Amino acid sequence: MSLDYLTMTIKKEKNIALIAHDGKKQEMLEWCAKNKEILRNHKLSGTGTTARMITEHVGLSVKGYNSGPLGGDQQIGAKIVEGKIDMVIFFSDPLAAQPHDPDVKALLRIAQVYDIPMANNIATADFLIHSSYMDQEYSHQIENFKNAVENRAKNVN
Repeated sequence: MSLDYLTMTIKKEKNIALIAHDGKKQEMLEWCAKNKEILRNHKLSGTGTTARMITEHVGLSVKGYNSGPLGGDQQIGAKIVEGKIDMVIFFSDPLAAQPHDPDVKALLRIAQVYDIPMANNIATADFLIHSSYMDQEYSHQIENFKNAVENRAKNVN
């Protein structure tokens, strides 16, 4: 087995993070309601207000973290690193400035580093949630960044 890559497995029951900027919260609620029967088969989490609104208005159980500007995006990023988030549905608002934009970019980056599925709009979320992979395990290779960094450090001189 190559030390350059690690095998990651996303189980049949997915751990899905749901995030929506203020201007996209209504879209998230409507999307969750439309896909409620699929979402109820998975473990859901989300940032502050989004998690609370989905729980209250859609009736899905969503573990809430802090709101995005108060560190919620960073908390979800940390859960990705821990292997406790398998997928992110993040309806971001491209037309509104976000005071916590560096946190949003960090979350996007960590999702990319760990090669987890991430949707930032309804069309992509629909493609993900209606994929045949939603009902089965999915194994994939990710770069062993720890090994890569150690090798780079050895070759610095």
